[in-house]
Amino acid sequence: EADPVPARGITKRLASLEGKTIGLFANGKRAAVPMLEALERELKAGYPSLKTSWYKCSVFNTPEILTHGKEKFEAWVRGVDAVALTVGD
Repeated sequence: EADPVPARGITKRLASLEGKTIGLFANGKRAAVPMLEALERELKAGYPSLKTSWYKCSVFNTPEILTHGKEKFEAWVRGVDAVALTVGD
């Protein structure tokens, strides 16, 4: 069953990934890192000039903005063009 409300992002989608930095956020679940590693390989294969920046949550099952890692997280977000997050149970 799908949500009847169309999804919309906080910001506009990037026109291209060429030369962009994509943040890869691992939420601490067991498969999050392997899933992001696979995504990273696919992205870099399709966009050779793309860069990635990793962030691993500092507290499991807590929004990072509510943890002691808040300042580090906010600085990381400012340094990337877009973010991919996985929830890998």
